Amino acid sequence: MTLMAARTLLVAPGRHGAYPTIGDALGNAPDGGVIAIAAGTYTETFELADRRLELRAHEGGEVVLDATGGDWPALTVRGGALTLNGITVRAGAAAVQAEDVELTVERCVLSTEVGPAIAVRGCRRFTISRCTVENSDQGVVVESSSGRIDETTVRNIAGDGIVIGLGADPELRNCVISDCGQRGVYVYQYARPVLESCEVSRTAHEGVAVAQQSRPELRKCKVHDVGGVGIAFAAGCAGAVDSCHVDNAAPPGILLAAGATPTVTEPAKRAVASGDAGLDDLLADLDAMVGLPGVKAEVHAVVDEIQVNEWRRSAGLSVGTVSHHLIFAGAPGTGKTTVARTYGKLLKSLGVLPKGQFREVSRRDLVGQYIGHTAEKTSVVFEESLGGVLFIDEAYTLSRQAGSGGDFGQEAIDTLVKLMEDHRDEVAVIVAGYTTEMGEFLYANPGLASRFSKTIEFENYSPDDLVRIIDRMVAAGDYRVDEDANPVLREYFARVADDPNFGNARDARRLFESVRKVQSQRLRLLGRMPETAELRTLTVEDVLAVTG
Repeated sequence: MTLMAARTLLVAPGRHGAYPTIGDALGNAPDGGVIAIAAGTYTETFELADRRLELRAHEGGEVVLDATGGDWPALTVRGGALTLNGITVRAGAAAVQAEDVELTVERCVLSTEVGPAIAVRGCRRFTISRCTVENSDQGVVVESSSGRIDETTVRNIAGDGIVIGLGADPELRNCVISDCGQRGVYVYQYARPVLESCEVSRTAHEGVAVAQQSRPELRKCKVHDVGGVGIAFAAGCAGAVDSCHVDNAAPPGILLAAGATPTVTEPAKRAVASGDAGLDDLLADLDAMVGLPGVKAEVHAVVDEIQVNEWRRSAGLSVGTVSHHLIFAGAPGTGKTTVARTYGKLLKSLGVLPKGQFREVSRRDLVGQYIGHTAEKTSVVFEESLGGVLFIDEAYTLSRQAGSGGDFGQEAIDTLVKLMEDHRDEVAVIVAGYTTEMGEFLYANPGLASRFSKTIEFENYSPDDLVRIIDRMVAAGDYRVDEDANPVLREYFARVADDPNFGNARDARRLFESVRKVQSQRLRLLGRMPETAELRTLTVEDVLAVTG
């Protein structure tokens, strides 16, 4: 049987042998026919039922289907199949309204005054490719349909850019959604779309909002410069956010309501739940740290005081001035830096600090080489830390009593005291160091001690704590250690803990790395490729080789 090419009907007003209108061509087109439309503006609207047709611009000319004068869609399609290629559609209502049809829209420009530019409902397969959807009430609405939207731009939309709902599961790839009066992408009622390498920006509300038991997958997407949070999941929603970037969005960037369970993979910013649930998550992270019961109790007390003050302020009650600056005193390796990072996130979750970012510095970052240089360096570091935490490690090295730099270090302290007073509600300064030396540090300036609300003492880890820290390092590295090694480790830590240079968790890290090296040397001498169990196991002999 010989296959015949699809019949093509030409629409070209004024040309002999061509149809004067698209409607005339449609009335004579067979199923599977192609209607080639010459350049021009056509003020027509159509309803197609159970037809299989293609409408395309002829020879690349600009074809405009103008239905802006009506209150009905420019193209209403039910059943069959329709392809639009290279056509600009302007409508008073929807530009294209498709239901239960195999729809393909390629290289088209679509806009509408009321409703969605494209509405796709109940379609088993549809494609929207390399199109521009603009200047509309809504951009694209997909419900109960499967298909794909790729390399399409949706912009200047009064409401939501793209709406996906009622169980729809389309794939969106390399799309750009911007300048929307509400949300960039709204996913609702059991929808399961995939968004890959899409960019959402300049929306009045959320960049991507997920609601009503939906399970979208977002991969390698960028959401930035949006009025609400970048990506928001409501309770009961799941899915995944994989390798997405969120920038310049309302905090926390990615918002998970209590009961939302999507998987969030870096480099997306860590998602925190809304309200008290987010605070509880951060406190749970703190409580999950090994040891440090006194530190945890002190941080909980600080958080409780801040939270109650916020409640009092909301109730119109008086609230006293609270300093968020802290002193962390204790030996190295006791978790001071980790707790300081968590403290910044807690202050952000409580609404005390807008950013919660963490900046760690030491003497060399603050002290200059001549009089006046130090004040400049210190001021720059301080200003860059506004909205978050400025963590000064070994702060005692700035004071005269430390004997390391004289007036240059003193200049940094004096500058810090003034800046901490001028910006008391805009930053949290944490100074850290050995307990005795930090006591001497506070005498370096008469106003220094009064700037800090509390000193939190970081006690040394116990031998049992250090064994637990080793166990976590082993598990994180996909190793396992012989049970017989635990008593050896415990005895080793008890023996070295009294050394004045003992580094607590830092020494535990060094011990773990040394044991790994011993294991590597042992396996290399086997003369064969080790089995998986051998690659994972750290033996008691490996541990003894390091601790003995």
